[in-house]
Amino acid sequence: MSGRVIWRAVAEADLTEAYLYIGNDSPEAAERLLDAVGDAVALLLEKPQAGSPREFRSQRAQGIRSWAPRGFSNHLIFYKVSGDNIEVVRFLHGARDLLLFLDEDG
Repeated sequence: MSGRVIWRAVAEADLTEAYLYIGNDSPEAAERLLDAVGDAVALLLEKPQAGSPREFRSQRAQGIRSWAPRGFSNHLIFYKVSGDNIEVVRFLHGARDLLLFLDEDG
């Protein structure tokens, strides 16, 4: 596999925020989150079309797909496919206002 995973800075910040929030209650669960996200992006790199296509108003948010890491179904990895690469755009809890975050930052 020649592709790579590109993380936008805001997506890295999202993951850090989730890690710290979960880690506040359970450091072990926070570590499991990181492992699950790592496994998920590896899978998406191999099978980029596996995620569900999403529709947003913003032109910048066109082509975004989503995938939930195993064991963390309330969290979603939002990404775009670009050739052999995937670009992680955001990492958000599903209860958040996704339109607000993705229409602005897509």
